[in-house]
Amino acid sequence: MSDAANPEVAAGIIGPESQVTLHFTIKLKDGSVADSTKVNDTPARFTVGDGNMGPAFEQAMMGLSAGENKSLELSADEAFGQPNPEFIRHFPLANFPADLELEEGVIVGFSAPDGSERPGIVRSFEGAEVLIDFNHPLAGVPVIFEVEILEVA
Repeated sequence: MSDAANPEVAAGIIGPESQVTLHFTIKLKDGSVADSTKVNDTPARFTVGDGNMGPAFEQAMMGLSAGENKSLELSADEAFGQPNPEFIRHFPLANFPADLELEEGVIVGFSAPDGSERPGIVRSFEGAEVLIDFNHPLAGVPVIFEVEILEVA
């Protein structure tokens, strides 16, 4: 779709299929910071409607333009969803390298069938097995997104 055919894109306003560059900070209800692109000064980029961001987040961004800031509170369901028990798996301790220091809370990378890497969080140890949680670390947690829109194309 050309910019002329979509006046929202031509005007630099976030709309369907806009390519957005932004800084974000994710905060918990207590004000602690869970993640921020400002730490390494590396903005995030996404295309509205590509499935990388949740619908509630995208909807809240509609109509914003470069230079604008917004703070939005998302429920756990709107943000990263609820934890899925099917994403928690047991693995034999023997499957891990002997020099890998496993302890609760450590994030371990696993190779997914498609060749990508998938992080899992060590949750507990049960005998000769380790319990790994592949849910997003913020699943089940309401969050506050603070965004600074840098560019809309």
